Amino acid sequence: MIERARRSVAPRLALSLQGHAGFPGLPARSTLVRWIAAALQRDAQITLRFVGLREGARLNREYRGKDYATDVLTFGYAPEPTVRADIVICVPVVKLEARARGKPLYDHLAHLAVHATLHAHGLHHDTAAAARVLEKHERTILKSLGKRDPY
Repeated sequence: MIERARRSVAPRLALSLQGHAGFPGLPARSTLVRWIAAALQRDAQITLRFVGLREGARLNREYRGKDYATDVLTFGYAPEPTVRADIVICVPVVKLEARARGKPLYDHLAHLAVHATLHAHGLHHDTAAAARVLEKHERTILKSLGKRDPY
């Protein structure tokens, strides 16, 4: 986040949406752009794809070896100099998670968009220390968006 503070111009985002129209009730494009842009540290080219259970399970099986649909997958191709990534959000899973956690759907979606964008920048949660760093960034960004602590 230090890098962004030094920039005089906000990072640019080229966002491509896929599957958005297939799921009524999702946030407007401008809202999705705002959430992702809040997590950007560098210019980015991101495709955000919304999928159902079948595609979500297929992608998770093919790329992570897990035979179930997960909430979000990030396919990061280049974290520098321009972030290039595909983010896949499985809408039915996200809706179930939000309901089970008693969270508004948009708050949960904002968290996942920020989380995935940080993954695209190369941040991960494969160790406890890395998870603390990632979660600290998430909390700061979500607070700037007026969202509650997701943890």
